[in-house]
Amino acid sequence: MPETYAGAGVDIEAGDKAVSLIKEAVRSTYRSEVVGDIGGFGGLFALRTEGYRQPVLVASTDGVGTKALVASALGRYDTVGIDMVAMTVDDIACQGAEPLFVLDYLAVGRLQPEMAAALVEGVAEGCRQAGAALLGGEMAEHPGTMADGEFDLSGTAVGVVDRADVLGPDRVRPGNVLIGLASPGLRCNGLSLARRVYLEVAGGDLADPAWAGAGISVGEVLLEPSVIYSPALRALAGAIGPGLHAAAHITGGGLVGNVPRMLGPDSDARLEWGTWVVPPVFGEIQRLGEVEWAEMARVFNLGLGMVVAVAPGQAEAALTALRQAGVDAVVVGEVLAGTGVAQLPGLPG
Repeated sequence: MPETYAGAGVDIEAGDKAVSLIKEAVRSTYRSEVVGDIGGFGGLFALRTEGYRQPVLVASTDGVGTKALVASALGRYDTVGIDMVAMTVDDIACQGAEPLFVLDYLAVGRLQPEMAAALVEGVAEGCRQAGAALLGGEMAEHPGTMADGEFDLSGTAVGVVDRADVLGPDRVRPGNVLIGLASPGLRCNGLSLARRVYLEVAGGDLADPAWAGAGISVGEVLLEPSVIYSPALRALAGAIGPGLHAAAHITGGGLVGNVPRMLGPDSDARLEWGTWVVPPVFGEIQRLGEVEWAEMARVFNLGLGMVVAVAPGQAEAALTALRQAGVDAVVVGEVLAGTGVAQLPGLPG
Protein backbone atom coordinates (compact mmCIF):
# COMPACT_ATOMS: atom_id res chain seq x y z
CA MET A 1 0.00 0.00 0.00
CA PRO A 2 1.48 3.41 -0.95
CA GLU A 3 2.43 5.72 1.87
CA THR A 4 0.48 8.97 2.41
CA TYR A 5 0.92 12.12 4.44
CA ALA A 6 -2.15 11.12 6.47
CA GLY A 7 -0.50 7.80 7.21
CA ALA A 8 2.47 9.72 8.61
CA GLY A 9 0.15 11.60 10.94
CA VAL A 10 -0.63 14.80 9.00
CA ASP A 11 -4.21 15.17 7.79
CA ILE A 12 -4.48 17.78 5.05
CA GLU A 13 -8.27 17.46 4.89
CA ALA A 14 -8.53 18.17 8.62
CA GLY A 15 -6.43 21.29 8.07
CA ASP A 16 -8.71 22.46 5.29
CA LYS A 17 -11.77 21.91 7.50
CA ALA A 18 -10.17 23.81 10.37
CA VAL A 19 -9.47 26.78 8.10
CA SER A 20 -13.07 26.78 6.91
CA LEU A 21 -14.29 26.76 10.51
CA ILE A 22 -12.21 29.77 11.56
CA LYS A 23 -12.89 32.09 8.62
CA GLU A 24 -15.77 34.04 10.13
CA ALA A 25 -14.03 34.37 13.50
CA VAL A 26 -10.97 35.80 11.79
CA ARG A 27 -12.98 38.16 9.61
CA SER A 28 -14.81 39.46 12.69
CA THR A 29 -11.52 41.04 13.87
CA TYR A 30 -10.70 42.91 10.67
CA ARG A 31 -10.00 46.61 10.87
CA SER A 32 -10.45 48.91 7.89
CA GLU A 33 -6.70 48.72 7.21
CA VAL A 34 -6.80 44.99 6.43
CA VAL A 35 -6.30 44.32 2.72
CA GLY A 36 -7.63 41.09 1.22
CA ASP A 37 -8.98 38.06 3.03
CA ILE A 38 -7.92 34.94 4.88
CA GLY A 39 -5.97 32.38 2.84
CA GLY A 40 -3.10 34.36 1.36
CA PHE A 41 0.58 33.64 1.90
CA GLY A 42 0.85 36.72 4.08
CA GLY A 43 -1.47 39.23 5.71
CA LEU A 44 -1.69 42.70 4.22
CA PHE A 45 -2.22 45.76 6.39
CA ALA A 46 -2.32 49.31 5.01
CA LEU A 47 -0.55 51.33 7.71
CA ARG A 48 -2.07 54.76 8.14
CA THR A 49 0.47 57.31 9.30
CA GLU A 50 -1.83 60.32 9.49
CA GLY A 51 -1.63 61.87 12.93
CA TYR A 52 1.86 60.52 13.61
CA ARG A 53 4.94 62.71 13.33
CA GLN A 54 7.33 59.77 13.64
CA PRO A 55 5.38 56.50 13.70
CA VAL A 56 7.27 53.65 15.35
CA LEU A 57 6.21 50.02 15.00
CA VAL A 58 6.28 47.97 18.21
CA ALA A 59 6.14 44.15 18.28
CA SER A 60 6.01 41.43 20.91
CA THR A 61 5.82 37.62 20.83
CA ASP A 62 4.53 35.39 23.64
CA GLY A 63 2.51 32.26 24.32
CA VAL A 64 0.22 30.68 26.88
CA GLY A 65 2.79 28.35 28.45
CA THR A 66 1.54 25.49 30.60
CA LYS A 67 -1.92 27.02 30.74
CA ALA A 68 -2.35 24.90 27.60
CA LEU A 69 -2.12 21.77 29.79
CA VAL A 70 -5.02 22.96 31.92
CA ALA A 71 -7.10 23.67 28.82
CA SER A 72 -6.35 20.21 27.44
CA ALA A 73 -7.14 18.50 30.74
CA LEU A 74 -10.50 20.27 30.96
CA GLY A 75 -11.23 19.93 27.25
CA ARG A 76 -11.95 23.66 27.13
CA TYR A 77 -10.18 25.50 24.36
CA ASP A 78 -12.15 28.71 23.82
CA THR A 79 -10.41 31.04 26.30
CA VAL A 80 -6.65 30.53 26.13
CA GLY A 81 -6.53 32.49 22.88
CA ILE A 82 -7.63 35.52 24.89
CA ASP A 83 -4.59 34.96 27.11
CA MET A 84 -2.24 34.82 24.14
CA VAL A 85 -3.55 38.12 22.84
CA ALA A 86 -3.32 39.69 26.30
CA MET A 87 0.30 38.64 26.74
CA THR A 88 1.33 40.30 23.47
CA VAL A 89 -0.86 43.41 23.17
CA ASP A 90 -0.31 44.35 26.81
CA ASP A 91 3.45 44.13 26.31
CA ILE A 92 3.37 46.65 23.47
CA ALA A 93 0.88 48.78 25.42
CA CYS A 94 3.71 49.33 27.92
CA GLN A 95 5.51 51.19 25.12
CA GLY A 96 2.42 53.33 24.52
CA ALA A 97 1.49 51.47 21.34
CA GLU A 98 -1.95 50.87 19.88
CA PRO A 99 -2.15 47.23 18.68
CA LEU A 100 -2.80 46.96 14.96
CA PHE A 101 -2.73 43.24 14.25
CA VAL A 102 -1.92 39.85 15.70
CA LEU A 103 -0.42 36.73 14.10
CA ASP A 104 -1.02 33.40 15.83
CA TYR A 105 0.79 30.05 15.73
CA LEU A 106 -0.95 26.84 16.77
CA ALA A 107 0.97 23.56 17.00
CA VAL A 108 -0.88 20.31 17.71
CA GLY A 109 -0.08 16.63 17.91
CA ARG A 110 -3.09 15.75 15.76
CA LEU A 111 -5.26 18.37 14.14
CA GLN A 112 -8.84 18.20 15.37
CA PRO A 113 -10.73 20.88 13.40
CA GLU A 114 -13.26 21.68 16.12
CA MET A 115 -10.56 22.04 18.78
CA ALA A 116 -8.49 24.25 16.48
CA ALA A 117 -11.54 26.36 15.69
CA ALA A 118 -12.26 26.87 19.39
CA LEU A 119 -8.67 27.92 20.03
CA VAL A 120 -8.70 30.42 17.17
CA GLU A 121 -12.10 31.74 18.26
CA GLY A 122 -10.43 32.58 21.58
CA VAL A 123 -7.70 34.44 19.74
CA ALA A 124 -10.34 36.28 17.73
CA GLU A 125 -12.20 37.25 20.90
CA GLY A 126 -8.98 38.62 22.37
CA CYS A 127 -8.37 40.59 19.19
CA ARG A 128 -11.88 42.02 19.30
CA GLN A 129 -11.34 43.11 22.90
CA ALA A 130 -8.00 44.70 22.00
CA GLY A 131 -9.20 46.30 18.76
CA ALA A 132 -6.57 44.45 16.75
CA ALA A 133 -7.00 42.47 13.55
CA LEU A 134 -6.17 38.77 13.44
CA LEU A 135 -4.16 39.22 10.27
CA GLY A 136 -2.83 35.71 9.78
CA GLY A 137 -1.44 32.64 11.42
CA GLU A 138 -0.39 29.03 11.12
CA MET A 139 -1.77 25.67 12.22
CA ALA A 140 0.90 22.96 12.31
CA GLU A 141 0.47 19.25 12.96
CA HIS A 142 3.46 17.69 14.74
CA PRO A 143 2.94 13.92 14.94
CA GLY A 144 5.65 12.17 16.91
CA THR A 145 6.62 15.29 18.86
CA MET A 146 3.26 16.05 20.48
CA ALA A 147 0.58 13.61 21.59
CA ASP A 148 -3.04 13.69 20.44
CA GLY A 149 -4.83 16.43 22.34
CA GLU A 150 -1.65 18.38 23.08
CA PHE A 151 -1.20 21.87 21.69
CA ASP A 152 0.87 24.99 22.04
CA LEU A 153 -0.37 28.46 21.18
CA SER A 154 1.74 31.55 20.68
CA GLY A 155 1.54 34.75 18.71
CA THR A 156 2.93 38.13 17.80
CA ALA A 157 1.29 41.53 18.15
CA VAL A 158 2.35 44.56 16.13
CA GLY A 159 1.35 48.09 17.06
CA VAL A 160 2.27 51.70 16.43
CA VAL A 161 3.14 54.69 18.59
CA ASP A 162 4.47 58.15 17.86
CA ARG A 163 8.12 58.30 18.86
CA ALA A 164 7.43 61.29 21.11
CA ASP A 165 4.81 59.27 23.00
CA VAL A 166 6.86 56.16 23.77
CA LEU A 167 6.54 55.32 27.47
CA GLY A 168 9.46 54.18 29.57
CA PRO A 169 12.07 54.69 32.29
CA ASP A 170 13.32 58.01 30.96
CA ARG A 171 9.98 59.57 31.95
CA VAL A 172 9.82 58.17 35.48
CA ARG A 173 10.92 60.34 38.39
CA PRO A 174 10.83 60.12 42.19
CA GLY A 175 7.42 61.37 43.30
CA ASN A 176 5.53 59.60 40.52
CA VAL A 177 2.42 57.81 41.75
CA LEU A 178 2.08 54.07 41.11
CA ILE A 179 -1.36 52.77 40.16
CA GLY A 180 -2.16 49.06 40.07
CA LEU A 181 -4.59 47.54 37.58
CA ALA A 182 -6.39 44.62 39.14
CA SER A 183 -5.98 41.06 37.92
CA PRO A 184 -8.51 38.57 39.31
CA GLY A 185 -6.38 35.58 38.35
CA LEU A 186 -2.97 34.22 37.39
CA ARG A 187 -3.06 35.36 33.74
CA CYS A 188 -0.46 33.11 32.00
CA ASN A 189 2.27 33.15 34.60
CA GLY A 190 3.19 30.80 37.40
CA LEU A 191 0.93 28.00 36.13
CA SER A 192 3.71 25.42 36.51
CA LEU A 193 4.05 26.22 40.22
CA ALA A 194 0.29 26.49 40.71
CA ARG A 195 -0.33 23.12 39.06
CA ARG A 196 2.45 21.48 41.07
CA VAL A 197 1.10 22.82 44.36
CA TYR A 198 -2.56 22.03 43.70
CA LEU A 199 -2.19 18.68 41.93
CA GLU A 200 1.07 17.17 43.21
CA VAL A 201 1.93 18.66 46.58
CA ALA A 202 -1.67 18.85 47.82
CA GLY A 203 -2.75 15.80 45.80
CA GLY A 204 -5.86 17.58 44.59
CA ASP A 205 -7.83 17.52 41.37
CA LEU A 206 -8.84 20.17 38.84
CA ALA A 207 -12.47 19.57 39.84
CA ASP A 208 -11.85 20.38 43.52
CA PRO A 209 -12.90 23.74 44.98
CA ALA A 210 -10.09 26.25 44.44
CA TRP A 211 -10.13 27.07 48.18
CA ALA A 212 -12.43 26.35 51.09
CA GLY A 213 -15.91 27.59 50.28
CA ALA A 214 -14.99 28.63 46.73
CA GLY A 215 -17.73 28.51 44.13
CA ILE A 216 -15.11 27.87 41.48
CA SER A 217 -12.95 24.82 40.83
CA VAL A 218 -9.17 24.62 40.67
CA GLY A 219 -9.37 24.09 36.93
CA GLU A 220 -11.66 27.07 36.42
CA VAL A 221 -9.51 29.44 38.45
CA LEU A 222 -6.34 28.32 36.66
CA LEU A 223 -8.01 28.73 33.27
CA GLU A 224 -9.58 32.13 34.00
CA PRO A 225 -8.78 34.32 30.97
CA SER A 226 -6.50 37.30 31.32
CA VAL A 227 -7.80 40.84 31.43
CA ILE A 228 -6.65 42.73 28.34
CA TYR A 229 -5.44 46.11 29.58
CA SER A 230 -4.44 47.69 26.27
CA PRO A 231 -7.73 49.57 25.65
CA ALA A 232 -7.67 50.96 29.21
CA LEU A 233 -4.11 52.18 28.76
CA ARG A 234 -5.09 53.93 25.54
CA ALA A 235 -7.99 55.55 27.39
CA LEU A 236 -5.61 56.58 30.17
CA ALA A 237 -3.18 58.13 27.69
CA GLY A 238 -6.06 60.01 26.11
CA ALA A 239 -7.19 61.32 29.49
CA ILE A 240 -3.90 62.47 31.01
CA GLY A 241 -1.56 62.65 27.99
CA PRO A 242 2.05 63.23 29.05
CA GLY A 243 1.01 62.60 32.66
CA LEU A 244 1.29 58.88 31.88
CA HIS A 245 4.97 58.07 32.21
CA ALA A 246 5.47 54.30 32.12
CA ALA A 247 3.78 50.94 32.53
CA ALA A 248 4.89 47.49 33.64
CA HIS A 249 3.07 44.35 32.51
CA ILE A 250 3.26 41.83 35.35
CA THR A 251 4.12 38.58 33.57
CA GLY A 252 6.94 36.07 34.14
CA GLY A 253 9.07 37.37 37.00
CA GLY A 254 6.10 38.61 39.00
CA LEU A 255 5.94 41.98 40.67
CA VAL A 256 9.58 42.17 41.70
CA GLY A 257 10.85 41.19 38.25
CA ASN A 258 8.65 43.38 36.08
CA VAL A 259 8.03 46.66 37.92
CA PRO A 260 11.79 47.52 37.81
CA ARG A 261 11.64 47.30 34.00
CA MET A 262 9.88 50.68 33.94
CA LEU A 263 12.40 52.32 36.29
CA GLY A 264 15.65 54.11 35.68
CA PRO A 265 18.77 53.07 37.63
CA ASP A 266 18.25 55.87 40.17
CA SER A 267 14.64 55.09 41.16
CA ASP A 268 12.82 52.49 43.24
CA ALA A 269 9.16 51.52 43.12
CA ARG A 270 7.63 51.27 46.58
CA LEU A 271 4.50 49.09 46.46
CA GLU A 272 2.61 49.18 49.74
CA TRP A 273 1.32 45.71 50.58
CA GLY A 274 -2.32 45.91 51.68
CA THR A 275 -3.30 48.73 49.32
CA TRP A 276 -4.77 46.28 46.79
CA VAL A 277 -6.83 43.09 46.99
CA VAL A 278 -4.85 39.86 46.65
CA PRO A 279 -7.22 37.26 45.13
CA PRO A 280 -7.66 34.14 47.30
CA VAL A 281 -6.04 31.83 44.75
CA PHE A 282 -2.64 33.26 45.62
CA GLY A 283 -3.11 32.77 49.34
CA GLU A 284 -4.19 29.18 48.71
CA ILE A 285 -1.14 28.43 46.56
CA GLN A 286 1.09 29.95 49.23
CA ARG A 287 -0.59 27.95 51.98
CA LEU A 288 -0.73 24.59 50.24
CA GLY A 289 2.85 24.76 48.99
CA GLU A 290 4.30 26.62 51.96
CA VAL A 291 5.72 29.00 49.36
CA GLU A 292 7.56 31.96 50.84
CA TRP A 293 5.84 35.25 50.04
CA ALA A 294 9.07 36.60 48.58
CA GLU A 295 8.97 33.70 46.09
CA MET A 296 5.30 34.38 45.40
CA ALA A 297 6.20 37.96 44.46
CA ARG A 298 8.89 36.65 42.08
CA VAL A 299 6.45 34.33 40.31
CA PHE A 300 2.93 35.77 40.37
CA ASN A 301 1.16 39.07 39.77
CA LEU A 302 -0.54 38.76 43.21
CA GLY A 303 -3.56 40.67 41.95
CA LEU A 304 -1.90 43.39 39.87
CA GLY A 305 -1.74 42.61 36.16
CA MET A 306 -0.18 45.96 35.33
CA VAL A 307 1.35 48.87 37.24
CA VAL A 308 1.55 52.37 35.76
CA ALA A 309 3.54 55.41 36.84
CA VAL A 310 1.81 58.78 36.53
CA ALA A 311 2.67 62.36 37.40
CA PRO A 312 1.88 63.31 41.02
CA GLY A 313 -1.03 65.57 40.15
CA GLN A 314 -2.65 63.09 37.77
CA ALA A 315 -3.51 60.19 40.09
CA GLU A 316 -7.23 60.95 40.51
CA ALA A 317 -7.74 61.62 36.80
CA ALA A 318 -5.89 58.39 36.03
CA LEU A 319 -8.05 56.34 38.39
CA THR A 320 -11.20 57.83 36.90
CA ALA A 321 -10.09 57.09 33.33
CA LEU A 322 -9.12 53.50 34.12
CA ARG A 323 -12.35 52.77 35.98
CA GLN A 324 -14.43 54.30 33.21
CA ALA A 325 -12.57 51.99 30.83
CA GLY A 326 -13.75 49.02 32.89
CA VAL A 327 -10.58 48.25 34.84
CA ASP A 328 -10.48 48.27 38.63
CA ALA A 329 -7.52 50.43 39.68
CA VAL A 330 -6.05 51.74 42.93
CA VAL A 331 -3.03 53.74 44.07
CA VAL A 332 -0.50 51.16 45.29
CA GLY A 333 2.63 53.20 45.96
CA GLU A 334 5.13 55.73 44.66
CA VAL A 335 8.49 56.11 43.00
CA LEU A 336 11.41 56.96 45.29
CA ALA A 337 15.07 57.68 44.75
CA GLY A 338 16.89 54.37 44.72
CA THR A 339 18.72 51.79 42.65
CA GLY A 340 16.10 50.41 40.27
CA VAL A 341 14.31 47.82 42.40
CA ALA A 342 10.76 47.13 43.54
CA GLN A 343 10.26 47.45 47.30
CA LEU A 344 7.34 45.57 48.87
CA PRO A 345 7.10 46.79 52.48
CA GLY A 346 4.57 44.82 54.46
CA LEU A 347 4.96 41.65 52.39
CA PRO A 348 4.37 38.74 54.79
CA GLY A 349 7.53 36.94 55.91
